[in-house]
Amino acid sequence: MTPPASIVIPTRERLPYLEVALRSIAAQATRLGAEVLVIDDAGPSAAARALANRFGARYEPHPRPLGLNVARNTGVERSHGELVVFVDDDVRADPEWLAALLAAAAEHPDVDVFAGRISARLEGSGGWASGWASGWASHSCGRERPPITTLELGAHDTDAEFAWGANMAIRRTALERVGLFDVTLADGGDEQEWQERLRAGDPGARVLYVADACVEHRRTGRDARLRALARTAYARGRAARRFDTRRAQSRSLARELDTLTRCAGHVVRRRCPAGLTMVAHSAGRVREALRERSNAGAALDGGALGGAGAPHTGAGVPHTAAGRAIGSGHTSDDFLSGSSGTVGGLDAVRRGAYDSALDAWELLSTRRLRLGLAARHRPPLRRVLVLGVERPQHLALARETAAELLRSRHQVELHTRPADGLGKFENLNLLLAAHGRELDTCDWLLVLDDDVRLPPGFLDRFLFLCERYSLSLAQPAHRLRSHAAWQVTRRRGASAVRETAFVEIGPVTAFAAATFPVLLPFPQLRMGWGLDVHWAALAREHDWRCGVVDAVPIAHVAAPAAAAYPREQAIAEARSFLAERPYLSARDAGRTLTTHRGW
Repeated sequence: MTPPASIVIPTRERLPYLEVALRSIAAQATRLGAEVLVIDDAGPSAAARALANRFGARYEPHPRPLGLNVARNTGVERSHGELVVFVDDDVRADPEWLAALLAAAAEHPDVDVFAGRISARLEGSGGWASGWASGWASHSCGRERPPITTLELGAHDTDAEFAWGANMAIRRTALERVGLFDVTLADGGDEQEWQERLRAGDPGARVLYVADACVEHRRTGRDARLRALARTAYARGRAARRFDTRRAQSRSLARELDTLTRCAGHVVRRRCPAGLTMVAHSAGRVREALRERSNAGAALDGGALGGAGAPHTGAGVPHTAAGRAIGSGHTSDDFLSGSSGTVGGLDAVRRGAYDSALDAWELLSTRRLRLGLAARHRPPLRRVLVLGVERPQHLALARETAAELLRSRHQVELHTRPADGLGKFENLNLLLAAHGRELDTCDWLLVLDDDVRLPPGFLDRFLFLCERYSLSLAQPAHRLRSHAAWQVTRRRGASAVRETAFVEIGPVTAFAAATFPVLLPFPQLRMGWGLDVHWAALAREHDWRCGVVDAVPIAHVAAPAAAAYPREQAIAEARSFLAERPYLSARDAGRTLTTHRGW
């Protein structure tokens, strides 16, 4: 016998939430003859299976994580009810919830989609703002909606614009007619896209709000705190912008930035901690708008703002002789990044705005604070030799950088020398010759230019993350407004550390002691172009990890690349140097291999 309804609950590694949802749903499903399916998107789990069995639900695991909409589609395909009811795993259903949906479906045979009431509940001391992190006033000024999905259109049934997946019922005939959910959408827009497809085929299609079909949309414990709520809002902001762009309804970047500014002003002006989730949502939209601009070939590079980047495909390619690029089929200057990296004009304004948004996010999310606390005690005290070349026009900036480095808890030896008409690597080799004994006892060598600005607490946090992820060659990411020729080196807001195929020759490069016997002293080069792609080949040969540390971005603002020497001379030197040495092509060197978002 076909059940009147199939209740589909997608879940992923949230058993405490799932237990509450099943406890509130199972008895009424049994009473009304409905089937309940738990679609586990985390992969098979004995604990999840036991929980589903305890409440009489059918357990349908995915072989591995495939996404929310794949889980919804799995629920449709493996169920049989005439009405398919979707709920999230973090709801608590009213005892008459299912009865209200079934009654509405029987009363309105012309309606295909039913939207149940969704109220927010952040569990703690009470009230929707009760989950704010310690130290924030637990109140809202009343001008913002709850930071999780809700739908409350009053005490009587009425037409709604859309139903939301936390509490939504669709007739199986409509799913068969319109098709399943779009699995390319994530974090928002998926339910709306399906309902727009429904209306495209039937302009008169209705969505009925069922006032008595109530669920509480819950957040508890850490999930109810500001940091978690803001993180979710940020992801949903990015998804909302992607969805708007897909539908050709996105706003201009200027309008997105204006909204972000207004949201931030609201928080400050009204002392409204609840509004921080609005800031996070808007920041997500801004980030996505900037990514779209970069992908369209405008000023911003795609790597600076995106996620993990292109996958690395050259790990098994053997080294070749005669300067041929590893992973490349040609030798015509394929060691060049293809970009000058110079930042200016309106581009600089846009980048600066996004840098500020990322800085604000790091502060509000407490990521910067947590990183500083973690770096206080790990790794153990290290000996760090810092070498650099100073030019008269940058002495003030170099002194500022030196002061920041010497504030580190680690033992830092800093040595510099004037350029004196020599190239960077000629001067570095002179410094190495003069301080070789210090190098023998050092854990790290740090080489830096004189035109960089370091963030507070730089060295402690940088070394902590380098050793946390076993990096042998590392560099801090560039801020978005920094001059940076290699796109892969620009900061990415969601990342702490990215393992990459290479690190560049400057403006800040760190070498672990294991690399000293192979890389030091440096080749007798003036400018050093091409040296970093050769290092990348050696790193592959010796199985060294290379990485860009996004959590401590530096600013290379005083001079664009190649401003102090003729570009053609630098390219000619690189051609000669790489002619008989293995190296990675720029295409392979510019790839991110793995992204680490925490520590």
